[in-house]
Amino acid sequence: MKMKKRKLIISGFVVIALLMTIMILVFSNGLEEVINLSIDSVDLSKIEDGVYTGTYDFKRWTNTVKVHVSNHTITKIEIVSDVFGGSFVNCSDEVIRRVIEAQNTDVDAVTGATVTTNAYLKAIENALKENSHE
Repeated sequence: MKMKKRKLIISGFVVIALLMTIMILVFSNGLEEVINLSIDSVDLSKIEDGVYTGTYDFKRWTNTVKVHVSNHTITKIEIVSDVFGGSFVNCSDEVIRRVIEAQNTDVDAVTGATVTTNAYLKAIENALKENSHE
């Protein structure tokens, strides 16, 4: 009886370890690419008034933003679809605040959220560089 219980416990640990390994692999897939993502600065003097939509789409770091520009100034950034469905609100709010304050995408990453920050910044950059506005 003790031997069956011991085998069951060991089997349970093996299953848990296997599931944890799979989760780590899934959640780290593409991580390095987004950490090393090149974020270019934007020249707002070339951007006309309007609302510009941009998307960054890479694996699980996908988001869409609308960037409002008036008089060559970023006045507002809206998140249309979020990287994690709203679970990183503090990060997105901080990224938006930093971009509006700096009037550029050349800002520091939010501490502990470099990958998520880069995904937002690239979407903002894409909105302004693609110059497709409403």
